[in-house]
Amino acid sequence: MKWIGRIFGFLLLLIVVIIVSLFFLPADRIARIAAEQIKAQTGRDVTITGDVAMTIWPVLGVSAGGIEVGNADWSRQGAMFTAQNAAIGIDAAALLTGEIKITNIEAASPTIRLESRKDGRASWVFTDASGDAVIATEKTPEREAQAFSIQHLSVTDATLIYDAEGSDLVSYSDVDLALDWPERLGAADIAATLRPAGQDVAVSARIDSFAGFIAGQVQPFAATISTNGGTAGLSGRGSTAGDVAGKLDLNLTSTDAFVRSLGLSGADLPRGLGRTIKMKTDLTLTSDRRLSLREMAADLGGNQISGAADISLNGVPQVNAQLVAGALDLTGATEGEGGSASGSGSQPAGSGWSKTRIDASGLASFNGEIGLRATSVDLGTFKLGQTRTLIRNDRSRAVFELREVQAYDGTLSGEFVMNNRSGLSVGGKIFASSIAMQKLLKDAASVERFTGQGDFEMSFLASGSSVDTIMKSLSGKGAVKMGQGTIEGIDLDSLLRSGQGSGGTTVFNSLGATWTMDGGNLRNSDLLFALTNYEARGKGRVGLGAQDIDYLITPAALRANKGKGLAIPVAIKGPWSNPRILPDFEAAIDLNFSEKKEEAEQKAKDALRSKVEESLGVKTEDGQSVEDAAKDKIEDKLKKQLFKLFD
Repeated sequence: MKWIGRIFGFLLLLIVVIIVSLFFLPADRIARIAAEQIKAQTGRDVTITGDVAMTIWPVLGVSAGGIEVGNADWSRQGAMFTAQNAAIGIDAAALLTGEIKITNIEAASPTIRLESRKDGRASWVFTDASGDAVIATEKTPEREAQAFSIQHLSVTDATLIYDAEGSDLVSYSDVDLALDWPERLGAADIAATLRPAGQDVAVSARIDSFAGFIAGQVQPFAATISTNGGTAGLSGRGSTAGDVAGKLDLNLTSTDAFVRSLGLSGADLPRGLGRTIKMKTDLTLTSDRRLSLREMAADLGGNQISGAADISLNGVPQVNAQLVAGALDLTGATEGEGGSASGSGSQPAGSGWSKTRIDASGLASFNGEIGLRATSVDLGTFKLGQTRTLIRNDRSRAVFELREVQAYDGTLSGEFVMNNRSGLSVGGKIFASSIAMQKLLKDAASVERFTGQGDFEMSFLASGSSVDTIMKSLSGKGAVKMGQGTIEGIDLDSLLRSGQGSGGTTVFNSLGATWTMDGGNLRNSDLLFALTNYEARGKGRVGLGAQDIDYLITPAALRANKGKGLAIPVAIKGPWSNPRILPDFEAAIDLNFSEKKEEAEQKAKDALRSKVEESLGVKTEDGQSVEDAAKDKIEDKLKKQLFKLFD
């Protein structure tokens, strides 16, 4: 029991000595030593201002009215870290041996300024070119400096300012930050909460060998950013200079919400083009903000994309990418917002084109070139097969160069342009060879009556914020040339032989036409069908915007009417969904029987003349009308009666 009492007495005496030592140790001395240790580790001037007081609970250490950590000598932003209220915790046991071991730093409402240059310099890198810590103290310690570490750092309600040369200044307020670094040579865990748009953005990271990392060395790490729009995870190796290499894993349920939560402009992308994203890729980011993506595999909300890309992140991203896709659905970009069937540009004829607004703001999100290969491409109105194209985008003007496109059983070439610099406009030049015309016309104008293969070319220009306004503003020109084909719904042979041509099918040997477009109306005056015994010519208007037609086709039987030909015009009028096909027999008589009609009219006139002459008892001379002859006869009778008065 004596020994137990002695042990308890010794422990009590030790506690008293520690407490007395702490009370007699000057607070400003502890603060100054702590500042020197931080300066020795970072190479930055550290200034503690205001009242300095000793704290016992909950942390043993000192509290200061203000603390400031200097920035790099080339910085333009002022001090790197300033706080009006800070507390520094000290390891009490280490103090008894003369070692300063900082266990905790807390700061409320500080301002943190970070800055980077295009040449790779960063204000948060605390090493010189050799990689050794820059140490500059007011006096040389009497003994070798002890190992330095901060076991815990807590910052609340901070203002974070980031100035990257060549980019806009980024400032975040209401930032909470926590660092747990229990072992100097071990890993550190970092947790931060940012609220750049009023919603929490959680950032967590684990960095191996944190002491080497803050000294500028490349170290393994894993980091995650979580928002209400999804998460982004990156694991690999990196340094404080901004050099990173690793695997990126994106899982964004809403790209727009994710980007907005970071305080950036929204990215309301079309359906299937990144509205949601699941992506895995090997990522390399250099200190001059050049991003490289390799072995990329992405699901953009239904469209599967793989490939590689190089992106410069200085200002508006400059992209150079080579992508490969399977069946690519781009109807979200051509339908407008919502991507529903009601917004489709190819909805049933007669219901009108979609008036849903087309959002082309995504054209401003990048500049550069993207090469794309796809097994098929669905553009909404048009369907393409195997496709190889190059997309060039410059300041919201995208050019889709069609290099190798299989479509409608033939091939397409040319270019398609979308320009959203001052309102949306579209245009282009298309050249087609051996195209199945029925499939093409069905998609382009919901017309299914024509079959056959043909070549055509077309240039067009239109503007508007919806498919409806675009179709109603179409202008341009084009030409088509076809070989053998058919016109379903009308039998010209039966029409010309019997006058009954509705129903059935007309087989023709060739077809050719040119046209112009203006105000959404296609006008043509030289359509020519060639059949074995017949030909058909056409002229009129096709309302591409109004989805109606007013067209006259005049088929002619070349061997009928004793070799003079027989033609019966056919008028096609009404909406595309239900046009009326009406033979114009009055016009047919005028075209085919004008001579006989004149003969019949002359015979009728002669018969009437004879009847009148007989009734009036007059006889007309050559070139004299019945009326004149009657007048002459009346004059003669009047003269005879007058002469009798003088007898």
